[in-house]
Amino acid sequence: MAGNGKPGKAKGGSPAGRGALKLTDNEKRDIIKLLEADRPLPDKYRFLLFDEKREVELVWNGKSNEVCNLVLPFQTIEQVDEPRAEKPEQTALQADLFAMDNRGRQLKGWTNKLIWGDNKLILSSLKNGPLREEIEQQGGLKLIYIDPPFDVGADFSMDIEIGGDTFTKKPNILEEIAYRDTWGQGADSFIAMIYERLILVRDLLSEDGSIYVHCDWRVNSYLRLALDEVFGRLSQRNEIVWRRTYAHNDPGRYGNTLDTLLFYSKSSERHIWNQPYAPYEESYIKSHFRKDETGRYYQMVTLDAPAHGRPPNYL
Repeated sequence: MAGNGKPGKAKGGSPAGRGALKLTDNEKRDIIKLLEADRPLPDKYRFLLFDEKREVELVWNGKSNEVCNLVLPFQTIEQVDEPRAEKPEQTALQADLFAMDNRGRQLKGWTNKLIWGDNKLILSSLKNGPLREEIEQQGGLKLIYIDPPFDVGADFSMDIEIGGDTFTKKPNILEEIAYRDTWGQGADSFIAMIYERLILVRDLLSEDGSIYVHCDWRVNSYLRLALDEVFGRLSQRNEIVWRRTYAHNDPGRYGNTLDTLLFYSKSSERHIWNQPYAPYEESYIKSHFRKDETGRYYQMVTLDAPAHGRPPNYL
């Protein structure tokens, strides 16, 4: 990580950023000697030659802002028309938005698509191809969740749940490579891989859209800085830490029991937020609610102010 400090003033009272000033004769000679000797320029010349304004930046070998712009055609390999085994209860809004015909096809909106392939090429094709207009007409992409490799060194495939059914896809030779949870060529290759995809994701998101990035302790710090650079530090909404397992009995060290969801929005000023709810536990229902003769639950609460010396009487 490199930093060029806070804005200030250069000699003579001119604005900071020496890229706006001419190089001294000594600096010019140094640059020429280094280029003639086929040697890399020291980092300081990046800030002298170019008008860099970033205070803090994640730097890695081979860093580039160039992203893939290929457009590849999508082929329909399979269309699942079977109705779901069990249809969940839907609100009136959900019933309208996700209305299905008797064969399980969505009647309104952009039909669900499971796209198979290299996600960089898919993102590039969605961004630059004909589907972009269709996506924009439907209001753009509001939510993106990605689960990049953690470099745990494991090779695996996973079951996919569609509706209430679970499907297991037998991996072929290409998939055995694609589903490996490793990048294999060091941190530089991982950051370069994720950085390009984050730029493509940012350009696809609607202005009020959000992204969640799932990671763990191996790449948390890299991803945080990359997201700050691509989306802006003020666009970070939260860092969600969740316990994925109970403590391990790992001798000589603390157990790695937590994963992280880094939550960023496209805009630092606005984003869609739907309050998440979870069902009450049975023990909480029994202690705080009663059930009437029809089976409906109700709650008894006091009408006076419990803070005035009396505890609340829920039941």
